[in-house]
Amino acid sequence: MDKTRIGIIGCGNISSIYLKNLNQVFASVRVEAVADLVPERARAQADQFGVSRVLDTEALLQDPQIDVVLNLTTPQGHTAICREALLAGKPVYVEKPLAIRLEDGIELQQLAASRGLLLGGAPDTFMGAGIQTCVDLIDQGVIGRPIGATAFMTCHGHESWHPDPEFYYKVGGGPMFDMGPYYLTALIALLGPVRRLTGSTALSFPQRTITSQKKNGQVIDVEVPTHVAGLIDFASGAVGMILTSFDVWGAELPRIEIYGSLGTLSVPDPNSFGGPVRLRLAGEKEFKPVEISRPYAENSRGLGIADLARAWREGKSDQRASGALALHVLEAMHGFHTASDTGTHVTLQHPCARPAALDPAVRY
Repeated sequence: MDKTRIGIIGCGNISSIYLKNLNQVFASVRVEAVADLVPERARAQADQFGVSRVLDTEALLQDPQIDVVLNLTTPQGHTAICREALLAGKPVYVEKPLAIRLEDGIELQQLAASRGLLLGGAPDTFMGAGIQTCVDLIDQGVIGRPIGATAFMTCHGHESWHPDPEFYYKVGGGPMFDMGPYYLTALIALLGPVRRLTGSTALSFPQRTITSQKKNGQVIDVEVPTHVAGLIDFASGAVGMILTSFDVWGAELPRIEIYGSLGTLSVPDPNSFGGPVRLRLAGEKEFKPVEISRPYAENSRGLGIADLARAWREGKSDQRASGALALHVLEAMHGFHTASDTGTHVTLQHPCARPAALDPAVRY
């Protein structure tokens, strides 16, 4: 089988795990070229991970030896690079979120469809062994009919450890847009798409002081809500709750739990690929661990683009980390903020299908 040739645009920190996995773990793909606004950064990543060519962005987009583009730029660059890739006739997969503005995400999805191209987006962690094990348990009816769910992501922000934390408090940042994609994508993979939602938000601290070494003492003016609570009505009938916050000093909360008519499923961290998975059925007094036999329990970032490349080779559009899924998540994230601002429920206008379970026999 000929490998799908991938061109990466954006060689920041997240690119390392993609480069490692796409060149060393997934046999069906290889990184053909890299590009970055800082050529030295692209060269360093190419040298470290055995990529033969370093190009500028335009050259990479126009290169006939690139089959699929992987967009790892910062969120402000997601729309422009994805648009340029699609206009150049190439399928594109982008880091989360799909776009900052909802209208940009809609445009990208429509552009891809009009040109017969595939659009995909992170996260792909729901394709890992942990959440796929949970998908199996739900589909097998182990917890009965899913009734509800809770999802919690709480911390006190990034200014104490991140070298450049400013973005997290500007438009396009905040806890919902930073971490919400992992939690919402996992919930949709488990329970299916969202029908409507509502939410409440707060901007609890108008300024943040950086205490990490690089910019210690610098003050950030906060522009976005940093505490976001939402209620979700899934199309399946299940009701969910989600909390994402940069304002919590400490908490003892699960990551995700799914409540069924016959039991409760404890879902692992949706920002990881492995376990643990735990289960407590009706009449039992405690949670018990579930054996994980699914593949991709280690850090397998790149699984989503490998699956998109598979769909592109086969002439299909059944990739799991799809543009439709990423757009649905983007609409939901905006919806929580809009619902809080307007005091209403928001009915989602851009549905998606629940992603198909990953075939445990298939290796990319």
